[in-house]
Amino acid sequence: MAFRRVLIKFSGEALAGSEGYGIDTHVLDYIANEIRKVVNQGIQVGIVIGGGNIIRGVTASKDGIIPRSSADYMGMLATVINGIALQEALENKNIPVRLQSAIEMNKVAEPLIVRRAIRHLEKGRVVIFAAGTGNPFFTTDTGATLRGVQIDADVVIKATKVDGVYDKDPKKHEDAIKYTTLSYDTALKDDIRVMDDTAIALAKDNSIPIIVCNMFLENNLLDIIQNENLSNCSIVKDS
Repeated sequence: MAFRRVLIKFSGEALAGSEGYGIDTHVLDYIANEIRKVVNQGIQVGIVIGGGNIIRGVTASKDGIIPRSSADYMGMLATVINGIALQEALENKNIPVRLQSAIEMNKVAEPLIVRRAIRHLEKGRVVIFAAGTGNPFFTTDTGATLRGVQIDADVVIKATKVDGVYDKDPKKHEDAIKYTTLSYDTALKDDIRVMDDTAIALAKDNSIPIIVCNMFLENNLLDIIQNENLSNCSIVKDS
């Protein structure tokens, strides 16, 4: 049985493609195609996208010239840029979509209004949530979990470049072990970086599962959402 409503978190870095920065329109088009497959099955889709392909608050503030709070706001603005790009890519494929921003900028996005977002979802529109939580010192992972809880999503899917969660970096360690499932408590206690601790704790408090999967495996998102293939992912949920 497929999930009814999902919140998908994409990293900003993924949009950069091989260049490592900016927006690769080929990657953007690929993501839009994968989302279209999900939407065409009648599944309601909310999206949060990071801004690391443009700027990351932690990096921008590391030498102390830019305060962390200001750097984080810069990062939030980067997510709006990515949100606009993804909105255009989806509309290019005739997918109805709305962009909402936690920082009001009515020239380019709707303000974040949860009731309106839910209504958009019920009408079959994809909703992109930009500007993180709207507050500094919180990651877009936390923003994704928060939006997932607010829209009553069945699951939060973190679409990354790896096929799940490992006990250590599989690119550096050949003996890295992949978790098929793990509990919120294990992820927190063992400092397994599924998402940041705030995001995991919020998911735990609201019993919303987190699925980590490889976004670059074609049809993977749809297969996971329809519960047809869970071998290419890891699931964090109640023990």
